[in-house]
Amino acid sequence: MFSSTDCLVLDRSAGSSVVDLIGRTPLVRLHRFERETPGVELYAKAEWQNPGGSVKDRAAARMILEGEASGALTHGRTILDATSGNTGIAYATIGAARGYAVTLCVPENASAERKLILRALGATLVFTSPLEGTDGAIREARRMHASDPDRYFYPDQYNNDGNWRAHYDTTGPEIIEQTSGRLTHFVAGLGTSGTFMGTGRRLRAFNPGIKLISVQPDGPMHGLEGLKHMESAIVPGIYDPSLADEDLRIDTESAYVMVRRLAREEGLLGGISSGAALAATLIVARRLRAGVVVTVFPDGAEKYLSEPFWHVDV
Repeated sequence: MFSSTDCLVLDRSAGSSVVDLIGRTPLVRLHRFERETPGVELYAKAEWQNPGGSVKDRAAARMILEGEASGALTHGRTILDATSGNTGIAYATIGAARGYAVTLCVPENASAERKLILRALGATLVFTSPLEGTDGAIREARRMHASDPDRYFYPDQYNNDGNWRAHYDTTGPEIIEQTSGRLTHFVAGLGTSGTFMGTGRRLRAFNPGIKLISVQPDGPMHGLEGLKHMESAIVPGIYDPSLADEDLRIDTESAYVMVRRLAREEGLLGGISSGAALAATLIVARRLRAGVVVTVFPDGAEKYLSEPFWHVDV
């Protein structure tokens, strides 16, 4: 029988726009994986339930609304930013709903599904070298904005405090409420670092005893879309490494294995960064005799279904 602890969610009331549908995502219990972590409860925020399909909807909405409030974003200006895909989809989703053109600098090796979704939403794509990853996209966005600052509204998600504050004000409080304040550990990946920084700060303010564990790729050459290897990348201005109690490194193949297991054992189609988060969550949980470990699954698998790693047996 279904239990209220299987999928904890704040009620979503009917919204008048896409922005009203962002947040209040389910916290799903990972029962099958808990068999490997006796005494430890495992939960994940299913962020693909946001209208744009990822956790990035939260930050994008905050940055766009703050741009409007400050007067930096007005109709006639184009939203411009660098993205590996998910924030771009969020910009394009919200931009379409609010009447803004959107131009995105994207690494050319972004998944085919992400490119199709972005084009379907009307975004203009500027492709950058796949060898430079998101760093190349950042450099191109900076160049474009500097060359025509009056044309573009450049939120700069990697250096905009609205990014992490969106999670301080929404993701963190949701997790506290959904776990009745019982969580002991929080695990999240580092891309822009907004999810980890904002949620982690809110959880620490609630209970300084909660352990905060960040997750990043184990090296500069990796296949974990959306995550950054900080030592070899342009470090986001909003990132503060001192917040984490521990920083775990996950290899690409381990993330792929967890994505496949998540689908076949829990019936949850998560994305590649969700697989990395799950791999790290299990590392943390296996050390414990008791605890409540919460992670964030940033997006779903629909943007990665053409990837060959699906065709390998678990």
